[in-house]
Amino acid sequence: MLSLIPLLPFVGFVINASVGRRLSKGVSGGLACVMMIASFVISAMEVWRLVGMDAGAREITQTVIIGSLIHIYSTAYMHEETDSEFARYFSYLNLFVFFMLLLVLGSNLLVMFIGWEGVGLCSYLLIGYYYTKKSATDAANKAFIVNRIGDYAFILGMLLLVVTVAGPGFANPTLEFKEIAARVAGLPVEVTFGTLSL
Repeated sequence: MLSLIPLLPFVGFVINASVGRRLSKGVSGGLACVMMIASFVISAMEVWRLVGMDAGAREITQTVIIGSLIHIYSTAYMHEETDSEFARYFSYLNLFVFFMLLLVLGSNLLVMFIGWEGVGLCSYLLIGYYYTKKSATDAANKAFIVNRIGDYAFILGMLLLVVTVAGPGFANPTLEFKEIAARVAGLPVEVTFGTLSL
């Protein structure tokens, strides 16, 4: 069920991006909102299921999903757009939520990085939505450049973390959050402090 949480917004993106130009505003906006609400309902069901488990067995500690409200608000905010442009906007918005959920639901650094990259791409697309305006394209380009700076820092941090926890005694490097947490917990305080001071 967890896989449906990011996949439903992605399905909304695929439909709106491929055939959205032939759909009315009501259908394309409604489709995007339905995908978000369904994703939220599944999230709520999963959280409810986890609440019944022992505290030590829980994998999800916090879930905050406001994407549905953003989509519903956007149907009115973007109402003056033509049908095809309306669908293009909602395809970007669904894709953004797909990557955002991938970022926060991933169990390892690689999946988190893919989500990070996708969010950066969608930020570029949404900021530059009115691409005929120079101010919008300039802002989108600035966001793209700033995201590339963040990429380098993300990759560097990932590599430092892998190298730190894959030192003596750790034969296999890992990107899994649970494994990294377990390995860091076993390090001496001095090593942990030294790592944080980097």
